[in-house]
Amino acid sequence: MTVSELALKMNLTPLSLPDGDREINGCYAGDLLSWVMGRARADNLWFTIMNNINVLAVASLADVAAVILAEGVMLGDKEIEAAKAKGINVLTSEKSTFTLCYEAGKLVL
Repeated sequence: MTVSELALKMNLTPLSLPDGDREINGCYAGDLLSWVMGRARADNLWFTIMNNINVLAVASLADVAAVILAEGVMLGDKEIEAAKAKGINVLTSEKSTFTLCYEAGKLVL
């Protein structure tokens, strides 16, 4: 499944979607950035409530398919522009991290 397909099925709001055709191969949830860097795998969805510029750095290093911001978390305008410039997919939802992981897991695992 691609990030764009998942966004439609889960009713996620794209903040940055420069690579919507990217395939997803799993999920990872976490907010401790150093932990995510060492454990998220390439092409995973990364679920978090963190919303600073460091999230984009970690997303790039871990090569995740997309960052999914839970619980209505948003990025600032500068971070959105940086995500687009770096080719990082970022989506947001009002749903809880648990709900998002559960729904995505049913679709991509």
